[in-house]
Amino acid sequence: MTELLYQTDSYLQTFEATVTAVDPEANAVVLDRTAFYPGGGGQAPDKGTLAVGDAVYEVKRARKKGADVQHEIVGEALPAVSDQVVGQLDWERRYQLMRVHTALHILCGVVFRDYGALVTGGDMEPLKGRMDFEFETMHKELVEEIEERVNQEVGNARPLRANILPREEAFQIPDLIRTKINLLPEGITEVRTVEIEGLDLQADGGTHVANTSEVRTVRVVDYKSKGRINKRIYLELEA
Repeated sequence: MTELLYQTDSYLQTFEATVTAVDPEANAVVLDRTAFYPGGGGQAPDKGTLAVGDAVYEVKRARKKGADVQHEIVGEALPAVSDQVVGQLDWERRYQLMRVHTALHILCGVVFRDYGALVTGGDMEPLKGRMDFEFETMHKELVEEIEERVNQEVGNARPLRANILPREEAFQIPDLIRTKINLLPEGITEVRTVEIEGLDLQADGGTHVANTSEVRTVRVVDYKSKGRINKRIYLELEA
């Protein structure tokens, strides 16, 4: 099982690890520990490099495979089992994704708090993302109001906290019910939660900034109807 360093430290950019398995078909290696996020929950997987001595391998993407994280490498040569590696994230890209992910949680918190609408889906890329909500109607004035309230929460500089809880304890938190925690497979015994203090609490495995102020200015650039009670909001962040 790969130790997921990003779950407790989203700001870790460089780490040391040991190769525990090699998959020639996937052109990938498994490490005993990693700071590479393997994708999921709408957040794209990390990219970066692995260094073994003087050799530096480009990590095209990280991905989950069972309890392990595979690191897909560009090129034919692969490190060997037991090799010691130094991992380095593409930090600019990761940090942009962290900012967007937190911006989407701010959006989720504002929309649920002020309008009672639940999230039905979401996706993100560096500096932009979208989120779907159970709104029957959406119009320009409402979208402008949501954008203003989101930026107010950015300016409120609310801290974020991540916790890993036993499944049974997580089920006792009423706010997590709206994140469909009950859909988690039975084999998952622990639940990671991400809280924006005073605004939002969700079951979430991704990476976030430490304070909403790091998100900086949020612009809602578009909105669309994706069904009778499903409306999509698109946002972008300043570089």
